[in-house]
Amino acid sequence: MAEARLQVIAGGAVPQGPLTTDPWQFQTMCVDAFVASWRARGFSPVTIDNDIGLLERTLTALGRPAWEVTPEDDRVVGDLAVKGRATSTRREYVQIFKGFHRFLQALKAAEIEAAFGVRLVCPVDEFNASRHVGDNSPALLPPPTPERVNEFFSFMKQRIATARKYGPAARDYAMFRTLYHAGLRSEEVSLLEKPDLHFTRGPFGKLHVRFGKGAHTSGPRPRWVPMLDGLDLVLRWFLKEVRPKFPDSAVLFADESGGSLHRGTVRNRLRYLIVGGG
Repeated sequence: MAEARLQVIAGGAVPQGPLTTDPWQFQTMCVDAFVASWRARGFSPVTIDNDIGLLERTLTALGRPAWEVTPEDDRVVGDLAVKGRATSTRREYVQIFKGFHRFLQALKAAEIEAAFGVRLVCPVDEFNASRHVGDNSPALLPPPTPERVNEFFSFMKQRIATARKYGPAARDYAMFRTLYHAGLRSEEVSLLEKPDLHFTRGPFGKLHVRFGKGAHTSGPRPRWVPMLDGLDLVLRWFLKEVRPKFPDSAVLFADESGGSLHRGTVRNRLRYLIVGGG
């Protein structure tokens, strides 16, 4: 058998560089790659949808490509601390930016330095990062005014027309209208099924909440809840126009696999949407 040997062939290196030198196009490509890494790591579709919106709002608020932000740039927390934003909201902006910047440092640093002449250094340090504290405890916050609720649902309706996916956006609108008008808890609404809607009971129809919160150790206590304030119209529209866009199952407000949303997911969606709605 002939002896195998390595042979050096003269020639230049294969050029490595970004596919575009436009900073905004390149940042968009980086965001797409960052999101793809979430999917590869098994993040849930709801979490990905939440974080995409948060990241896009953060990058828009910065007003410059992520690699041009420096530790001395007050916009890391200055312009992001929009008047009226809660401490927790500002913290979420900074955290999503830090995650994206770590991704750039790990996988895109060489391309960014070659194309834009910038050596990546994370601009968020101990002096400008938002600490995990705040004075906005839910126990201290008053309930929203009717005007604020109307503003929130107006934002939700507008969002249906502009969201990346019509189904989840329309589902969220119907689900939070149900939470508000029927006075349900997040776990109760997540466990509703299509047969629990009884449009012929009473003048407006009723919801059969089969898994109502029990007292102490008594277990779930079912109850009937009337569909007030036009909730019956919202739910009829949801069943006809929106629910068929999800996989077939008994679950009323299903996730994209047809299963029940977790109560924590419902709360996270509300928090995310309140931030989006201003």
